[in-house]
Amino acid sequence: MLSGKKVLVVMPAYNAAQTLERTFQDIPFDVVDEVLLVDDASHDETVAVARRLGIRCFLHERNMGYGRNQKTCYTEALKLGADIVVMVHPDYQYSPKIIPALAGLVASGEYDVAIGSRILGGQTRQGGMPAYKYIFNRCLTLCQNLLLGAKLSEYHTGFRAFSRQVLETLPLWENSDDFVFDNEMLAQAIYFGFRIGEVSCPTRYFEEASSINFPRSVKYGLGVMLTSIKFFLQKHGRLHCRIFSPNGRGLIARDYYTPTHSTASS
Repeated sequence: MLSGKKVLVVMPAYNAAQTLERTFQDIPFDVVDEVLLVDDASHDETVAVARRLGIRCFLHERNMGYGRNQKTCYTEALKLGADIVVMVHPDYQYSPKIIPALAGLVASGEYDVAIGSRILGGQTRQGGMPAYKYIFNRCLTLCQNLLLGAKLSEYHTGFRAFSRQVLETLPLWENSDDFVFDNEMLAQAIYFGFRIGEVSCPTRYFEEASSINFPRSVKYGLGVMLTSIKFFLQKHGRLHCRIFSPNGRGLIARDYYTPTHSTASS
């Protein structure tokens, strides 16, 4: 726990058998109370490895997408009474050793959301990020800061921490089930006035780490720009989008959450 708050790590997993154990071993359990993994119908031994490690598992019966995986992650984390939820990819691309810094920003009460930025510290390219991804990241971040009126160093990291209030407030079930979910969620946090802090996070790109290919990166980039334009138009009263509506479907509306997975634990 941190400041009396229950810290829960969620792992949205797909074919992460080769890296899951390394990721899990680096989690600081003096701070983290529990870990849960949602497997999106992997074709490898991800679930077997998770069970061997004693991780609480939730299983999608079919592949439903990265965004939908997170919806399950956060819904189940709230059910378990989490006060702070940290998302850690089980592909070992982000260092779990940074969890205390991320969770600490939220536990302090000064921030509602914390992100692990690969840009802060200036070691992004040395960590192996492909040149085209780095250029996309910087261009998209510049455009989003202008359209969203924010000043984040990046919007595209998958290493994040959220307070319970954020997860109960944002209309997350209005978001995509694909990769752009991450970006929509940060845009929503900004729209709803939540405070976002950043910490520097080392970049790791290696063969076993998951990464979307160039065509999907382009699709993601177009989704990011569409999200930013929707935000801008809604903020100026020109559009009404449910992803930015306080009446949108959120995690605590249980009738919208129909379990399509079975559960298992060690």
